[in-house]
Amino acid sequence: MTAARVELLTRQLDLTWSLFEHCLRSLDDPVCLWEPARECWTVRPDGRGSWVADWETTEPDPAPATSIGWLTWHIGYWWTTTLAHCFGPGAPAREEIIWPGGAGAAGEWLRGLKDEWRAALLPLTDAALDSTERTAGLPWGESLPLVDVAGWVNFELAKNVAEIGLTQRLHAVRAD
Repeated sequence: MTAARVELLTRQLDLTWSLFEHCLRSLDDPVCLWEPARECWTVRPDGRGSWVADWETTEPDPAPATSIGWLTWHIGYWWTTTLAHCFGPGAPAREEIIWPGGAGAAGEWLRGLKDEWRAALLPLTDAALDSTERTAGLPWGESLPLVDVAGWVNFELAKNVAEIGLTQRLHAVRAD
């Protein structure tokens, strides 16, 4: 029997994802790579055929604006690392998690990660959600029970989707 908390987590995920799908339907490469401010983190081709994200180990204060490309990379980054730490052998280095190079490819990448995350959650019991066993290698949540990490994933996704939606609207009404 599926635990009630797993059902709540997956319903939250599904609701947030439906909003993201609304954003993804109208997302194209120019909007994805648009930089809404002078100080902006984005994703850039590295000259070897890969797209890398701007990053500083210590986040600047104030934090820079971000492009939708960067936001989609960021979602992919934390989902890849969380999945690999909690349900796999451990995460690759941040530098190995590259943006797939376009709005459509980013959408497919993130859909795959969402499906993998949802499938990993569904069979969990309350005991598994309360355990810290799966979060043991997670750099930012090592002592947290899995239910807290899963709740964070939903919250972080909702925050990033809201930022993507706002950036799309700003792009649509910009005065060049």
